[in-house]
Amino acid sequence: MQQPTQPLAERIRPRDLSGFIGQAHLVGEGKPLNRALQQRTVPSMIFWGPPGVGKTTLARMIADVTEKPFYNLSAVSAGKAELRGIVNSVKGTAASKSSQLGLFAAPEADASPESVLLFLDEIHRFNKAQQDFLLPYVEDGTITLIGATTENPSFEVISALLSRMQVFTLNPLTIEEIKQIIARGISALSIDIEEEAIDFLANYANGDARAALNLLENAARLYRAAIINVEHLRETLQSKHLRYDKTGEEHYNTISAFIKSMRASDVDAALYYCARMIDSGEDPKFIARRMVIFASEDIGLADSAALTVANNVFRAVETIGLPECQFNLAQGVAYLATAPKNRAAGDAYFRALDDVKEHGNLSIPLHIRNAPTQLMRELGYGEGYRAYTPESMLPEAIKGKRYYLPHPSKHQGRGAPLPKSSCQDD
Repeated sequence: MQQPTQPLAERIRPRDLSGFIGQAHLVGEGKPLNRALQQRTVPSMIFWGPPGVGKTTLARMIADVTEKPFYNLSAVSAGKAELRGIVNSVKGTAASKSSQLGLFAAPEADASPESVLLFLDEIHRFNKAQQDFLLPYVEDGTITLIGATTENPSFEVISALLSRMQVFTLNPLTIEEIKQIIARGISALSIDIEEEAIDFLANYANGDARAALNLLENAARLYRAAIINVEHLRETLQSKHLRYDKTGEEHYNTISAFIKSMRASDVDAALYYCARMIDSGEDPKFIARRMVIFASEDIGLADSAALTVANNVFRAVETIGLPECQFNLAQGVAYLATAPKNRAAGDAYFRALDDVKEHGNLSIPLHIRNAPTQLMRELGYGEGYRAYTPESMLPEAIKGKRYYLPHPSKHQGRGAPLPKSSCQDD
């Protein structure tokens, strides 16, 4: 039996919104893209979102309903020459129509200018000069531009072009949405698959339908006579990623080892577990978020700059993405791991929280209550308050309690010599 030449993801791509899964905030009843498709008029726009969430599918639906000539380019391989060819084809069509109408044709006979729909995948790959070239044709309506990008368009698209386009943010598909798409793939392939394997596929996809369908199709091709199970998927993938189920034990073991390595100031181990998570497909923002928590929980007042560093790393990871953000993660991990550690503030907070839970809303001392009215002042609110006093401000029932118990920072921190295994000259 001859194998289909088109990938499974292409074969089951929906042709209209009735078959589209996900992005309900854009394509649901009364939502902007739904209305645009119904009205058959669309502005130039940018679809911003992760891979495999429907950007290309939506662009093709728009092309179908507008019935404009449709061009599909990737900014990775296309350049100004291809853009110029599209513009010239539009102008050539318009000139041909004008000559057919004749010299004395009524002006309204060709009132609307020719235009095309251009889908430009990975628009963030276009440099400023290439984006500048598009600008006048988007502005005059010669080109209705639909750009797709996985990167923040605020940083990757020039402001002049961005101001003429509407940005739609697409979300990663949920586990349930991925499973619905997998079900279509199973039907198209006419195969049997175990429920556990569907769960594995949905988790492996990490919100990317194309990744799930590609793995499903490859497994079906290799194990045609079998009921597809998790082991078939693992063998098909042949990757270290298999042992890193984002909802399973290995996920929690690795992030635990990462945090404990930084806590122990073992910079080499911390970098190793960070690299292991990234190589296994972990979301770098998840790692960066844990670093922000660690900066306050474990380093705290021992190095108040640590939280600033961790927040900056998170922002860099969010803005830049993989693979470049690995440098930001590495710098942040090295800083946090080698910083002195002090949990006094966090420990004090949770000791105070224990008393809140045990005693409830204890009466606040009158002298530190707010006194905005005359009656409150007459009742003694704010009376005798002094800003700088050794007197306890706690409620009477727990007056004198000590939660914050400062203690020396643990480990030498960045001044300590690096272990022999570190990447330094001997």
